[in-house]
This record gives sequence, C-alpha cells and structure tokens, in this order.
Amino acid sequence: MVSHDELSLLRERHPAWRLLRADNAPLIIGFLGRVFVDDNVRAITQVELVSHLDDELYALREQLGERAYPKSATAYVNDWAGPDSGWLRLHYLEGSDEPYVDATPALEKAVAWVASLQERAFVATESRLHTLLGLLRQIVQGSDTDPERRLQLLRAERDRLDAEIARAESGQIDVLDPTGQRDRYQQFASTARELLSDFREVEVKFRALDRQMRETIAGWDGSKGELLDQLLGDRNAIADSDQGRSFQAFYDFLLSAERQDELGELLDEVHHLESIVADDRVRRIDRDWLLAADRTQATVRTLSDQLRRFLDDSVWLENRRVVELLRSIESSSVALRDTRPTLTMELDATRPEVALPFERPLYAPPAQAHIDSTVEAADEAAETTALFTVDHVDQHRLVSQVRAALRHRAQVSLGELVEEHPPEHGLAEVMAWFALDDDGIDLVFDDDSRQQLAWTADDDTQRRADVPTLLYVRHDQDSRPPRTPPSGGSS
Repeated sequence: MVSHDELSLLRERHPAWRLLRADNAPLIIGFLGRVFVDDNVRAITQVELVSHLDDELYALREQLGERAYPKSATAYVNDWAGPDSGWLRLHYLEGSDEPYVDATPALEKAVAWVASLQERAFVATESRLHTLLGLLRQIVQGSDTDPERRLQLLRAERDRLDAEIARAESGQIDVLDPTGQRDRYQQFASTARELLSDFREVEVKFRALDRQMRETIAGWDGSKGELLDQLLGDRNAIADSDQGRSFQAFYDFLLSAERQDELGELLDEVHHLESIVADDRVRRIDRDWLLAADRTQATVRTLSDQLRRFLDDSVWLENRRVVELLRSIESSSVALRDTRPTLTMELDATRPEVALPFERPLYAPPAQAHIDSTVEAADEAAETTALFTVDHVDQHRLVSQVRAALRHRAQVSLGELVEEHPPEHGLAEVMAWFALDDDGIDLVFDDDSRQQLAWTADDDTQRRADVPTLLYVRHDQDSRPPRTPPSGGSS
C-alpha cells in the first residue's frame, strides 16, 4: 500500500493528479480528451489545436457568459504544455518548422479515470473471469517442463475439441446469448483503449532515452569508441527489457498480414451482430494500434538517427583537422624549399683494419632512439573558415513570390520573377528556383528557348546567367509551354 508521504508527493508532483485538481479541469479533460484520446490523434499542429480550442471557448462563453475562461486559446495551450502542467508536449517533426502538439500519458490517465466514473449499462464480470482463468492457464502450462503433464493437457484439450465437433455435427451448437456478447465486447473495448494509452507511455520512455543520449553526446570528451559502447549498451538495455520485448512481440504480431486479415474479419463480424452497439473507435481499433505502434517505432528510430548524426559530425571534424594539418605541412614545405643542405662524407681510414674474433666486445642491447615527430606550425595559418560557410535559401519565400505573381496571371517566367525579385544569395538562389515544389504550381521547362537572367551582386558587380526557359503555371491551366517565350528576360 502507498504511504501517506508518497501520496502527498504524488498529489503535488504528478501531472495527472494536478490535472484533476485544476480549476479548468472540465475544459482540459473534455477538450483534450476528445481531440487526442477519442480520435487517437498522435500529433496535431499547434495552429490547428488553437483553432479548435478557440471554437470550443466561443461555444462555452455563449453558454456560460463572457467571463468564463477569460484567456485566449493560445495562452491556454501554452499553459497546458508548460513544465508546471505537463499535459501537452510541444515538439517539431523532422523536416517541418511548425510546432506540433501531442498528449502526455498523464492526460490519458486522467481522462481514463474520469471516464471510469460514468455509470455503465452493466458491469462485465463473466468475461473478466474467463480472461483471468485463461491467463492463469497460460502461465501454468507455459512454465511446466514435465512432458507427460503437457501431453495430458493436450490430450484433454483434444478430447474437448472432439466432443465439441461431434455436437456441432449433430446440430448442437453452443451460442453466446446477447448478454454474453455485450459482456465480452465491453471487455474487449476497454482493453483495446488501455492498450492505446500504453503506447504513449512506452513512447515517453523511449524519448527519455533519446534525451539522455543527446545529453551524453553534448558533454562527451572521451574517445568515440567508448561513447558508442555506452550508447549502444543503453539502447540494448531498453530493447532487452520486459517492456521492450513485449512491445516488439506485439509490433511483430501487428505486422503479420495473416494476423491483420484475421483481426479485420473478426471486427467486421462482431460489429454486424444485432446485440452489439457499434463503437466507431473500436471498429477501427486495428488501424489505431498500427498508427500508435508506428509512432513508437519512429521514436526508436530517432535513436539510430542520433547515432548516425554523431558519427557524421565526428568524421566531418576529423576531416577538417586533416585539412588543417595538410595546409600546415604545405606552408612549412614552401618555407623550407630554398634551404639546401650541405652534403659531406667522411672516411674512417684509408686502409682496412684487422680485428681478431676474440678482440670483439660482447653483445650489448642497443639504446632505444627517441624520435621527435612534432611539426612546428607555420607562421601563417591557412584560412579554412570560408570552406564551411553555407548560405541558406528560404524556399518558402520563393513559393510566396510565385503565388503572388500567379494571383492575376495564368503563368509567369523565371526571368520575370528574377527581374521583380533580384536574388539575395546569387547563383545559389537562382538554382533554388529550379527545385521549387508546391502542390498548386507546375514547373514547365522549354528546352528549345533560353533565358538571360541578370542581377546585381553584393559587391555591385553585374551577374548574368544563361538558362533554359522555365515557366510556373497554375494547376487549372494547360501545363504545355507556349511556342513563343514570354517577354521579360527571354532571348
């Protein structure tokens, strides 16, 4: 039993308990539970969540008065995602600069506890008893190492199946009554929802490992091999734990095409029964399981991505150090090029000397020579900073310029766009125009004609580029290029 001190600590620090004590608990549990738990949403943009909450607040203020919930929707979302609350998690997905929001396991626990307070049509007891007996039977039979006892159990199961087959052949089929069907359906729906909430908790544990890995890499000053040994050991400890093995077994089960087909057919048959009140969420629970498991696996994949990124950064730094050493050696060689050494040769004697064997001294081990391989740095170090400078071209700005140009025109050429918006990053920005990718815009190349692009660089020099004719066309227009290039920049 939990002690009084532990309960007091949980009451103060656990996010789920803090949520139940919050003044806005009805709004938080009702709104976030409907968005994230009922619809099984694993990631939603912050802008979209704020928009939904704004509609919810408007409806509540119409019902409760203007003074109800005085803050803005953005302020509420930021408060719920803050460290003092811990009910939402703000993060960025790979390749996106827009923040996304996800629910935490604490929110799911609070929502599940509040849902358990509602009165149910009936309490399922028979199905739970059968489930418990089945689990006990699996434990006992699975841990029994006696072959004779295992054979007795298998023969008894075979006799039971033979008897059931005989009754079915004679027309006697045992059918569950409607109460038994609803009983087992309620038990299945409850367990299926609990399984979805377990995925969030497993994902949180993997994210904690990823955060620990990043902190270790950031403060590491030892060798690369020792760091990899430590990181791979932590990763294997998670994968080999009971939780990791159980999740991997469940994920492998879901990935089986045969199991997926069987699960889908069973769900369809169950929801066609007249005694079952269909639940849309339970009807698509197999897809929700796959989505939640894939999100958890994606979190695991970030661990491997973090290791690969660490190795790539290490190789980049080592290559940069090699380049600096080569430049230093070259500078030293140039400085010593004109220094010519004086070659001399000395002879010990003009005639050979005779030495008798017994006059030779005994063997003495040679002294170890000390070699100094240090290379003095050159007076002038090579400047390599410019090699690692990278200009970033904002493609969102280019797409906005194309959309603005197509607002009143059906198509626009690259020459017109460069004339209206001179490149800020030179030829790199010109090449970025050829790689634009947007759902509402088509890129049409005309290799039969050329365009002359002209702009002024940062040093006030005139730049020109001869490129194929490129047109940007809206989707609702014919994407074939015209035979005559448009005016403004074509030649």
